[in-house]
Amino acid sequence: MPTEKQTKIGTFVTMKLSKLYTDFTNSEKTSGIILLLCTLLSLALSNSAISQNYHHLFHIEIAYKPVEFWVNDGLMTIFFLLVGLEIEREVYIGELSDVRKSLLPLLAAIGGMIVPAFIHFGLNFGTSTQNGFGIPMATDIAFSLAILSLLGKRVPASLKVFLTALAIIDDLGAIVVIAIFYSKGFSVLYFSFAMGLFVLMLILNRLKIYRIWLYLLIGMVMWYCMYRSGVHATLTGILLAFAIPFGKGGETSVSYRLQHKLHLPVAFIILPLFALVNTAIIIPSGILNDLTASNSCGIIYGLLVGKPLGIFLFSFIGISIGWCVLPEGVKKRHLLFTGLIAGVGFTMSIFITLLAFDDQEIITASKVAIIIGSIFSAILGYLGLRFSLKS
Repeated sequence: MPTEKQTKIGTFVTMKLSKLYTDFTNSEKTSGIILLLCTLLSLALSNSAISQNYHHLFHIEIAYKPVEFWVNDGLMTIFFLLVGLEIEREVYIGELSDVRKSLLPLLAAIGGMIVPAFIHFGLNFGTSTQNGFGIPMATDIAFSLAILSLLGKRVPASLKVFLTALAIIDDLGAIVVIAIFYSKGFSVLYFSFAMGLFVLMLILNRLKIYRIWLYLLIGMVMWYCMYRSGVHATLTGILLAFAIPFGKGGETSVSYRLQHKLHLPVAFIILPLFALVNTAIIIPSGILNDLTASNSCGIIYGLLVGKPLGIFLFSFIGISIGWCVLPEGVKKRHLLFTGLIAGVGFTMSIFITLLAFDDQEIITASKVAIIIGSIFSAILGYLGLRFSLKS
């Protein structure tokens, strides 16, 4: 039996972790709304009289690289660092630390990645756009939680946790896909340097060296080596996250403090900048024809049909064979509608688009398809949960 002191300490840690989770979800919800506003603003400016000047902003060079590069390859590394810290926390002490609890969102995430990828690949096999199979695999956690928050208190807390865990696992899956399928011009030398620096940080971690500036400094050098290696530099953020000391995950841990400090700048600066840069789309006159192309159909059907179908089927199979159980207050139909909300790809889908294609026309059509697929997924998912959940 735990002593009274141990019980108080346990309660205190739980409260602190709950606060971090609440801060995380609140920042993601608000970020989703800001992302939407930035997207609408960027689309409006891109198709206005000042379109040329607006696009020129993102091609201004800083240190011999355009602003677009520093946002997509630089600032997004910080976004991936936050994602990595969130994954690490979930694995060690969160929903993913309990095998039985983590199995349902794990199966759902796997289904939500495999089915959309197969839909896109099936429609584009043997064409110049088959490399875009990874685009509809992604879930935008900020938008997804923002949509769920609109439903208010009628949403069971367990469903919010399920969607959060699913989206985090989904992010991890997208990272693996990027590392395996979207790396270009691989350099063994620079990659070896990057891995050597990663091992060095792991050693520092084991030696209980907790100076965060040291890890961040080494991480910057690792970012350069990763960039030169041909593996996408943003993956440095994930590796750095798992190298930073986690300890017991309490409020004083390095991981906790860094994660807490990153929430606001990522939610209110980095992701909005990413949206402004990457949704600066000049809608071409022939966009309707582009949207009927196999690549666009693969993206739209992947997000709108593949995501909910994969999430629901894999969850249903897991529950039916007794591997996992439904969260409290959640019914099977809720998983289908939550799967629709998970079909909001946006940030990661656009990010993968930039890695998958070089042709600007295909990139533009893909971005429009992502926006359309995400909008319909969001609307149908919201309405489905709105009428299936008790008020």
